[in-house]
Amino acid sequence: MSTAIAVLDFESSGQQVGHHPHAGATALTPMFGETSGRTGRADVIGSSGATLGMVGESSAMQRVLDRVARVAPTGASVLVTGETGTGKELVARAIHAGSPRAKRPFVRVNCGALAEGVVASELFGHERGSFTGALERRKGRFELANGGTIFLDEVGELPPALQVALLRVLQEGEFERVGGTETLRTDVRVVAATNRNLEEAASEAKFRSDLFFRLNVFPIRVPALRERAEDIPILAEYWMSRHSRTIGKTIRGIEESAMAALCAYPWPGNIRELQNVVERAVILARGNLLGLGDFELPNLGYAVPPKPALPSDERQEIERALAASRGRVYGVEGAAETLDVPPTTLEARIRRLGIDKHAFRRRAPRP
Repeated sequence: MSTAIAVLDFESSGQQVGHHPHAGATALTPMFGETSGRTGRADVIGSSGATLGMVGESSAMQRVLDRVARVAPTGASVLVTGETGTGKELVARAIHAGSPRAKRPFVRVNCGALAEGVVASELFGHERGSFTGALERRKGRFELANGGTIFLDEVGELPPALQVALLRVLQEGEFERVGGTETLRTDVRVVAATNRNLEEAASEAKFRSDLFFRLNVFPIRVPALRERAEDIPILAEYWMSRHSRTIGKTIRGIEESAMAALCAYPWPGNIRELQNVVERAVILARGNLLGLGDFELPNLGYAVPPKPALPSDERQEIERALAASRGRVYGVEGAAETLDVPPTTLEARIRRLGIDKHAFRRRAPRP
């Protein structure tokens, strides 16, 4: 069974479906092609969007990728759950990119960031003169997203009156602008996200249960980074490479002790925190390797696992293990498991010895 690798990226740039350069198999990396049509509003992405990624070989990420691939071609509503910083918006973008609506607008709305008095206007628009300051007619996000996808982040923060209006759009595809009498129709796919337990909120009458069930047609839970710690080395090296290029530094890798410490840290801020920490380390680095002192995290040296020893003829042993695993370091029957060492330790020693692990992917296993 092949292992998909994708990259969870919190920055905006064009992408297309393709291969991750470090992947041993096809990577499910949704990418958006460039288009000349932009709406002029920062929250309306059209078909140019975020560099996505769900970099990882962990089984937890494979489950997310599988669910994204299955639901994307459909028109089903999706509820994405997970802690802050896990990349819920990027899952929504991946769903949009893999859908028949990919060339239509992707409109994002942070429901938690909108004042209660303006939520209706933002979502559904308003007519001129409908309230003080409404100097002209304005289209809302649902109107702008027509034919595409609307991403409702922090949907659990919507006030009760707007929950009713949202339910109507989901069921009937209809709404009116604030201050208007004309019923408008929209063809839009809804992907919502929350870090709250909406099922519990619905049972406590803090969120409409009918809206919850309508949003929760296809749930996708994005795991916290601590739940897929085996992906930390891949993510850290991805961000190291990306930020070093952006900043203009030549960084060759992350020292073994630093990587072990990164893997031991619990990452309460998830991938967003890891990205920021690696970027800061690249800025602080004085050499071409990121060392433990370059990473500014509380208790970074805490619980760093001891370094296990490899046989004296380690190059030969490593190459033999890589040949048997076809160049795969992580996971079941990976080279690290064969050698009974942490994958981060093996990766560091492969770099130190100058072994090209990718070359073993083109070779048959030795008998």
